[in-house]
Amino acid sequence: MQSNYLMVKIQDKYRNLPYRVGVGIIVLNKENKIFVAKRIDNPKGFWQMPQGGVDEGEDFLSAAYRELEEETSIKNVELITEIDEITTYELPKHLLGKIWKGKFRGQKQKWFLMRHLGSDNEIDINTSKPEFFEWKWIELNSITEIVVSFKLNVYKILQKKLEKIIN
Repeated sequence: MQSNYLMVKIQDKYRNLPYRVGVGIIVLNKENKIFVAKRIDNPKGFWQMPQGGVDEGEDFLSAAYRELEEETSIKNVELITEIDEITTYELPKHLLGKIWKGKFRGQKQKWFLMRHLGSDNEIDINTSKPEFFEWKWIELNSITEIVVSFKLNVYKILQKKLEKIIN
């Protein structure tokens, strides 16, 4: 009975944590395929689009450009549009208290759609602090098939919005 009580107390602790403020970047190539990569810390076959936190005093768009370059070395892009919705996701229980130094229960993100204007050889995920170990371009209709389950709803929302923009 006491272990049940402890689990409830732990869950209550995390439920009251704030969301991390972040950005996500949907990068299209010339064929309207989407850039995705596999995270080093989760090599189980899940892929994601570039994303990251917003630093204090930084605006969303500046954060998006910075994160994109930090994670992929991509600089040669044009902004197509800002997605008109903030998306959120909750971390699964097994990650609560473990990532982001235990300060957040999930993430709320502002997403941007950008087009990569350069060539694939400009993309380098072997950065000074690598987050990915593999990358590829995929069709829009595949993004919900390759993402980790706790981000699935975000990717479904993005997929619907992108269908109206790029098709």
